[in-house]
Amino acid sequence: MRLVFWAGFWAFITDQASKYLVVHYLNLRESLLIEVAPPYLRFVMGWNEGVNFGLFASGSEVARWLLIAIALGVIAFVLGWVRRDPPDRGGLISAGLLVGGALANVVDRLLYGAVADFLNMSCCGINNPFAFNLADVWIFIGAFGLVILGGTKKPS
Repeated sequence: MRLVFWAGFWAFITDQASKYLVVHYLNLRESLLIEVAPPYLRFVMGWNEGVNFGLFASGSEVARWLLIAIALGVIAFVLGWVRRDPPDRGGLISAGLLVGGALANVVDRLLYGAVADFLNMSCCGINNPFAFNLADVWIFIGAFGLVILGGTKKPS
């Protein structure tokens, strides 16, 4: 379980540090757009009150607390699962990334009422209208890793 917590810790820290740096230090909160390496990478301020890509965003306090509860439920489920039936090293790291990313987005909802998204990437003539954050990356990598690596432990 130590590996789950360390992976989760670093996922959480990198997400929260990047958000602080970009949103507050670089003042994206007010400038709303910073061209980093256009068109490939731009920082675009977005406050996501829903789930991925703003789905189910209603702006209500009930929805905010429901999304916090769902995220905490997923975190509890994943931690319980890896505790009961620990996967191999890759699965443990994946679980930690998912947990750390989900917890980072919960903290955003608690502090700001929405998740701070700022990464916008486009390429090859495709203009991506959506923004995301490092927590989203960690959640995706963690979930994908759990699907691929979560059940690789050999029966004893």
